[in-house]
Amino acid sequence: MKKRMLGIALGMLALLAFPLSAFADDGATNLELQAGINSVFVFLAVMLVFFMQAGFVLLEAGTVRMKNAGHVAGKTVLTLGISVIVFWAVGFALGFGNGNGIIGQTGFFLSGESMASSFDSLAFSDVSLTVKFLFQLSFAAISLAIASGGMAERAKLSVYIIFGTLFMIVIYPVVAHWVWGGGWLAQLGMQDYAGSTVVHLTGATAALVATFLLKPRLGKYNKDGKPNVIPGHNQVYTVLGVVILWIGWFGFNPGSGLSGLGDFFGYVSLTTNIAAAGGALAALAISWMVFGKGDIPSMLNGVLAALVAITGSCAFVEPWAAVIIGAVAGTVAFLAGQWLERAGLDDPIYAVSVHGIAGIWGALSTGLFATAELAEKTGVGQAGLFYGGGVHQLGIQALGVAGTFGFVLVVSFIILGVMKMIMGLRVTEEEEMMGLDISEHGTYGYPEQMKLLTDAEALSRTHKSTPPVN
Repeated sequence: MKKRMLGIALGMLALLAFPLSAFADDGATNLELQAGINSVFVFLAVMLVFFMQAGFVLLEAGTVRMKNAGHVAGKTVLTLGISVIVFWAVGFALGFGNGNGIIGQTGFFLSGESMASSFDSLAFSDVSLTVKFLFQLSFAAISLAIASGGMAERAKLSVYIIFGTLFMIVIYPVVAHWVWGGGWLAQLGMQDYAGSTVVHLTGATAALVATFLLKPRLGKYNKDGKPNVIPGHNQVYTVLGVVILWIGWFGFNPGSGLSGLGDFFGYVSLTTNIAAAGGALAALAISWMVFGKGDIPSMLNGVLAALVAITGSCAFVEPWAAVIIGAVAGTVAFLAGQWLERAGLDDPIYAVSVHGIAGIWGALSTGLFATAELAEKTGVGQAGLFYGGGVHQLGIQALGVAGTFGFVLVVSFIILGVMKMIMGLRVTEEEEMMGLDISEHGTYGYPEQMKLLTDAEALSRTHKSTPPVN
């Protein structure tokens, strides 16, 4: 059996090493084979990015309390389902269809005889349109997952459904069109290779609005405004979730070139990986200096913040700059998270600091570190400030950040504000105390453990109410 498997493996390697031109006699051209290889490469990237949803499940479920873990895990699947249907129906067309500088107007429902000519913004790649759709869908779903993270432990289930649907219609596709769909920021030459702005800042800004309107969780702040620590129920889950997300980023960033040929996707993988490492070490160091001990959640957030920052700049900067970008992101995300918590913003998964603040830094970093050679290779923008480009690219990056933040902030406030007036965003105090697992779904994610806790609490109340025996 082992010999047979070895033979199959060697045969596959031989096929990969065999010149593409050797297959031309069988009716397949080099261009067709190239398109096939690129489509398979991007589809593998799709699977990695989709699997990042599992990382979010573990990260968020581990970060919240046991009584809300099942709800948080389940809503991730819910928002993914919403993303698939809505992005297929309208989001992909609005984001990448032919249109004007603001919005796309062709390609709805991915149907019709003119599909091939409906997405000029994606025509640079020979990957099949369906695979391009799946790839962009996986990015949109990540942005919605980030946005919904700010609602953890207190939002109604119906809020995820309604806001998630509208987010995928009037928020994410608009920003995606501006930067990647041929919109006004694309025309200016904004550099955002894989989505520091489009995916992460967009999701984090919506999370900021949701967190602000929902108000802090019960017990988060004392009467004097001092925050209390509400630890998550499983730190091992959060570690495993971050590792899965780190692996998924090898689809997120390298896949954004939509090509598995050449060595550029390897270069993007390199800058992505070393930035993440820089963020982990920097965040651990700064937490050690502030807390007196190395804080594991801070280190994990440092990894994610670095990955968020390098997402936009991975194809434009040299490796040494990637380490700096990651280290700064890990440090800034930690400091911003501490400041926002003291300021009264209860953000359970640190969506605003990790994806928002780090996303802003990642967008601006290309305006500083982008090299002329890499900018020319990608065909987007020009060199940054430190490579002789002056402030031109930095100014475009800043404009893109400001435009995205302002747009998402206003639209999210309108949508969530109207929802708050009409239906309310938050569960009742009693439901929050019970936990969203039982109040929103009728069962706990950890039924046996929660029963033990409930029984112990009831027994404690009984002893307190029983008069002492003389």
